[in-house]
Amino acid sequence: MKEIVRIKEIFQVTHDVKCFRVEKPDCYIYMPGHATDVSINKTGLEEETRPFTFTGLTDAPFLEFTIKRYPNHHGVTDRLHQLVVGDELIIRDSWGAIEYKKPGYFIAGGAGITPFIAILRSLYATNQILGNKLFFSNKTGSDIIYKEELLKIMGPNVIFVLTREKEDKMLNGRIDKSFLTNHATDFNKNFYVCGPDAMVIELTSILQEAGVSPDSLVFEK
Repeated sequence: MKEIVRIKEIFQVTHDVKCFRVEKPDCYIYMPGHATDVSINKTGLEEETRPFTFTGLTDAPFLEFTIKRYPNHHGVTDRLHQLVVGDELIIRDSWGAIEYKKPGYFIAGGAGITPFIAILRSLYATNQILGNKLFFSNKTGSDIIYKEELLKIMGPNVIFVLTREKEDKMLNGRIDKSFLTNHATDFNKNFYVCGPDAMVIELTSILQEAGVSPDSLVFEK
């Protein structure tokens, strides 16, 4: 299935991340945490697809994507960030490996937060956020996507970790075995992991060694 959707709104989220709100086709269905393959509806770009996660609530009258720009790649994200309201995207069926099962720990690196945004927003809107905790790693404080909203949603249950600078009320370092030993108090809970491939591989290995069951590990395969 392919649907052509017009961009309705564009917001700057961080210095290199934008939020795109587009038309929602009739009867289009997705689950929080799911994604779709997106391309730009311009000559020569229609089949150049990239996967992007839905970050809006499922009952919103629009579809929302929160997309980081990678200008050095000179690829789709760079072109997306040059679009304006009124331009069109092509979307396909929704898909995804990350779905919420039960309370646990969300571990995100950089733009890896995007599959969790719709999940956390949905849990907050339905008063089910209690029992969840978020560990969110970024290079610098200016890289944190939706920082203020995450603080509102999670309160004291969000820990921001910076790898390249120090900032008040944030930890400096990496989310590694030592970090998880100190900050994850219940390894019987679910662990949701999304970020750069190397980070996901490292953390899933650490969590498995810590005794987290495969059924409790949720990540994009």
